[in-house]
Amino acid sequence: MKYKNFEELPIWQLSREISNLIYKTINESDKLKTDFRLTGQLIGSGLSIMNNIAEGFDSGSTKEFIRFLRYSQRSSSEIMSMTYVLLDVYKLKEYSELLYEKTLEERKQIKGFIKYLKGLNN
Repeated sequence: MKYKNFEELPIWQLSREISNLIYKTINESDKLKTDFRLTGQLIGSGLSIMNNIAEGFDSGSTKEFIRFLRYSQRSSSEIMSMTYVLLDVYKLKEYSELLYEKTLEERKQIKGFIKYLKGLNN
């Protein structure tokens, strides 16, 4: 299947879910609302996943797209790391686990998509 818009990409759709989950987690936890460093980093990383997928999609080359996908992959790892703060410091087990699982899945899908794109060039 040939994608016409970045919004059609399953990895972008999942990144949107992750960003929404981050905002939901912050909005539903009074404790988190005052931790501006953590919440800013979580939001920034979530948006970075989405925006790098979109930007890479429109980059005009497979090589550039892969480069932007790797940025998204790294941002996924950042979120996964921060879920431990949600768990250890804020005791938000449910949110931490859900966010970790969704982001782990995102990272796996990005890796798979990179592999697929590399295969197109061979």
